[in-house]
Amino acid sequence: MAQIRFNNVVKRFGDVTIIPGFTATVNDGEFLTLLGPSGCGKTTMLRIVAGFEKVTDGEVWLGDKLVSSTSVFVPPEKRNIGMVFQSYAVWPHMDVFQNVAYPLRIRKVPKQEIEKRVLRALDIVHLSGLEHRMPSQLSGGQQQRVALARAIVAEPKMLLLDEPLSNLDAKLREAMRFEIKEIQRRLGITVIYVTHDQAEAMAMSDRIIVMNKGVIEQVAPPREIYDRPKSRFVADFVGLVNFLEADVLDKDGTIRIGDDLILKVNLPDGDHKRVIAAIRPEHIVMQHEGSGIGTVRGTVLRRYYLGDQIDYFVQTSGGEIRVTCNPLQGQFAEGDSVVLQIQHAFAFPL
Repeated sequence: MAQIRFNNVVKRFGDVTIIPGFTATVNDGEFLTLLGPSGCGKTTMLRIVAGFEKVTDGEVWLGDKLVSSTSVFVPPEKRNIGMVFQSYAVWPHMDVFQNVAYPLRIRKVPKQEIEKRVLRALDIVHLSGLEHRMPSQLSGGQQQRVALARAIVAEPKMLLLDEPLSNLDAKLREAMRFEIKEIQRRLGITVIYVTHDQAEAMAMSDRIIVMNKGVIEQVAPPREIYDRPKSRFVADFVGLVNFLEADVLDKDGTIRIGDDLILKVNLPDGDHKRVIAAIRPEHIVMQHEGSGIGTVRGTVLRRYYLGDQIDYFVQTSGGEIRVTCNPLQGQFAEGDSVVLQIQHAFAFPL
């Protein structure tokens, strides 16, 4: 069983607290992503799981085995974990076969078994036939696959991935997202993936833990993280969002933005007279005419053509609003008078 449990894990470096208290469970066979900005503690948590860092306080359990606490520490080589680093760490003096076979050789696995497992791992990552290539003869994407094959060849209980795609170009990075997810599905392996790229997290994860300064902001499936963020930080970090101050008109969730935009939202807990309304650009329909609840008039200030979409910035009585439109649904010019229809919004304390 490859369930991972963190019980109030604390990590300090000297007087600096990186992780003030991390409690979470990663289910057996789950693809879980630690998502957050640089310096939020996500890589530190991954290194704690791997055994490269010791906890200052708290416990880490792998299945029913305690592997890290103030009194217990199981070294990395005895945790049966595969890990892929951002830098790949592919040895330049070894060919592909030797790189992938290395974890098996240090465990003194029989030669025939090594060949069988290495060839299977290379087949899984689509590198069959490249066993004798040197790393210098491989592309960045191929080197990343070598690192993946080396991580899975020893059939670990879980796989840890620390921003493994950040050194690849945009198209290859997108392709590798699906490759990694497919490998995880085929092997049924538990994965903890670290990234600051919200698109990666959304595309690959069963659940996401959003972290901010070592603290868990939200744990949920990607759709819930995006559609029902629990904090302003989560709403801002995952996807694009407009933040606008609003007056609360009643306790049922009616709010007013500016002079004339009336919306219904779920109000945050507490008695609030004013809130911050959050509206995603793609949750707005822009048209030349319209009226009623959820609509507001404005003027197009700027537009940016991005191929598959057009970004508009519209001035309204409540402030500037960014709107994302499909080019096939009509186009607007700078200076046009438009009506925005808000289809969905949420609110946070001011």
